[in-house]
Amino acid sequence: MRRRHLILVTTLGGLAATASVGWLAWRPNTARADEAIDDVCIVAPTFAYDPASGVAPTAAREVPAEARCPVCGMFPARNRRWAAQVIFSDGAVQYLDSPLSLFHYLQRVERYTPGRATADIVALYVSDQATGDWLGADQAIYVHGSTLPGPMRAGNLPAYASEANARALVKVRGGALTSAVALRQSLPPGLQKLAPHAHPDG
Repeated sequence: MRRRHLILVTTLGGLAATASVGWLAWRPNTARADEAIDDVCIVAPTFAYDPASGVAPTAAREVPAEARCPVCGMFPARNRRWAAQVIFSDGAVQYLDSPLSLFHYLQRVERYTPGRATADIVALYVSDQATGDWLGADQAIYVHGSTLPGPMRAGNLPAYASEANARALVKVRGGALTSAVALRQSLPPGLQKLAPHAHPDG
């Protein structure tokens, strides 16, 4: 017998979310030994566009400390130079912990953000590993197979605006250059499945 427990947790700090659902988490009931254990599944809400922010609806924004990645459950603000974001047509934004999570997200938008679709996306951003500046995900140069540690593991597709900076990383840490076009078509075999992870409680 399997039993699932639905826990609703709203976003912190009073920030508006475009989804009426906060965190959806299925946690195992460990009280009975005869019950199977379910994995934890989290649905991270998007953050609504704030017209008073002074930024355009399609512009990149800073990552709130409480934002969580819908793919892995991590907090993107804790590793800011790896962070990515997806902006939808109504200005809502979804934050991700790395370019790798971004490309996993793009494969299954409807699963990670219920009620949204790929067609609703108007802008994608990743962080320049060298400067921390936001740059368009489709214009970035990525490095696959380096030993540079990412938020979850090494080789987490660091992104660069400059090809020279990307090649400098390859020289020191190994790997090879790749593009958003190639990554959208097919992730390298070693990156097609996310590593096992746990969702921190806070």
